[in-house]
Amino acid sequence: MLRIGSHSLRNALFVAPMAGVTDRPFRQLCKHLGAGYAVSEMVASNALLWKSEKTLRRADHTGEVEPVSVQIAGADPRMLADAARHNVAHGAQIIDINMGCPAKKVCNVAAGSALLQNEALVAEILEAVVGAVGVGPDAVPVTLKIRTGWNPENRNALTIARIAEASGIAMLTIHGRTRADLYRGDAEYATIAAVKAAISIPVVANGDIDSPEKARQVLRATGADALMIGRAAQGRPWIFREIAHYLDTGEHLPAPRVDEIQQVMNRHLEDHYAFYGEFTGVRTARKHIGWYTRALVGANAFRHRMNTLDTTREQLAAVNTFFDEQKVRSERLVYDTGDTGDTVPDRADTAGTPPPTNRLAA
Repeated sequence: MLRIGSHSLRNALFVAPMAGVTDRPFRQLCKHLGAGYAVSEMVASNALLWKSEKTLRRADHTGEVEPVSVQIAGADPRMLADAARHNVAHGAQIIDINMGCPAKKVCNVAAGSALLQNEALVAEILEAVVGAVGVGPDAVPVTLKIRTGWNPENRNALTIARIAEASGIAMLTIHGRTRADLYRGDAEYATIAAVKAAISIPVVANGDIDSPEKARQVLRATGADALMIGRAAQGRPWIFREIAHYLDTGEHLPAPRVDEIQQVMNRHLEDHYAFYGEFTGVRTARKHIGWYTRALVGANAFRHRMNTLDTTREQLAAVNTFFDEQKVRSERLVYDTGDTGDTVPDRADTAGTPPPTNRLAA
């Protein structure tokens, strides 16, 4: 069983932190559907932002399945250390440091994956955060998420990994792309395998894990201790139980029934509305609804109609009507590969998710 500090995880399938996506309702849903661990959306290290509505919401862990992991982002060692202490005081049981985000607005302030260009600063940050919360009788584990480097000519993940291990980092997650790659092309796993062979702390592989078969392939290619799944879980949070079952048995679970997915959506939306309130809830739910319904028969017209609705009551009713129509067609989801207008545009740090395959078709 994989452990992070004193915390035992029920399996080695993790939900990736994604800005605007992995809020508390989504993390809870993924855990309910088979994920063993989830990391929050990143929280800014700037203390001036801690009392903003967005940060307070991201730091709300009420009722969350433990362990509670909070990702912090920034470029100043002292501020990051203060942010770690602040989040631990407000319920964080694990602190994760973001050195993997490729978004321009993050890298332009020398944070996220931009830090990979400055190995000395990386060491200073890691030592500061571990020193702030990761030592002593009440030590809180500190983990790190990185990319393989700044660009293909400068893949320095192995050097960063050795710095992380020496600094007391408890676990390292690596996305198999450089910052310059963004989310283009295919993730590569050779760098992750090299890191795993060189250090003794747990290593987590991330990038393009979108099916049970791909999960097994990545585990074999990297020797990683765990897998982190991000974009493939958008609109498909049951992917965690599918992968867990396949890794345990070598067999596929039956595709989820339309009525089961309808129940999952209802649970998700009701939690989402309660978390965000009426005005924000109906608007932030649109992307999740778009992901659940993308490439389904009639989804393009449904999405455009759904985006005109301004109340949670109308939105939930429209979703249930749409899925009732799907059940008339088949008990399993039927995808329309000719309908290309279904994907809801996403933030830069989670963009580019391909539509689902026809594996779930009846």
